[in-house]
Amino acid sequence: MDPLRSEAAFLQLFDEHHSALYRFAYRLTGSAADAEEIVQECFLGLLRPTSSYDPKRAPVRTYLFGVVRNQSLKRRRRTDLPEAPATHGQSPESELLRAELKDVVARAVMQLPETQREVLILAHYEQMPLGEIAQIMALEIGAVKSRLQRARAGLKETLAAYASIPERKI
Repeated sequence: MDPLRSEAAFLQLFDEHHSALYRFAYRLTGSAADAEEIVQECFLGLLRPTSSYDPKRAPVRTYLFGVVRNQSLKRRRRTDLPEAPATHGQSPESELLRAELKDVVARAVMQLPETQREVLILAHYEQMPLGEIAQIMALEIGAVKSRLQRARAGLKETLAAYASIPERKI
C-alpha cells in the first residue's frame, strides 16, 4: 500500500511540510491567500491518481517544493509584499524598527529577478541544501551557487543605502 494513500501517513506528511511550503509560496507570491491555495492544491495533487510523484526520482519534500514553485510561478503576483508578523514584549520603537527593516528586506527580495529570488528564499529562509535546491529547480549545483551569489550581491547593493543610515538608539 502506498503510504501517501493512507490517511494517517498523508496527515503526517501534511503536518511535516505545510508550514515550510506555505512560507515558500508566501515569499514567492507576496499573498497569503495565494500561498494557501497553492499549498492546498499541492497536497491535493499528491492524492490524485494522476499525480506525477515518483519516490524513485526525488524525496517527497523535494517534489512538494517543486510543485509549489511551479504553481507560484504561474501566479506571478509581485504587487503585494509579505507582511511583517507582529512581535510581542518589545518596545513600540523596536517593533517599528523591526517592521521597517523587514519591509525593506522584503521589498529588496521582491526586486530580485525571479530565478535569484527563488534560490535565495530556499537557501536562506528555508535553509535548504544547495543539492536539493538544484533538484527542485532542475539546475546544476553550479548554477544554483551562481544565482545565490548574484542574489546576495543584488541584496547587498539594494540594502547598502539603508545600511548607511546611522543606527538609532532604542
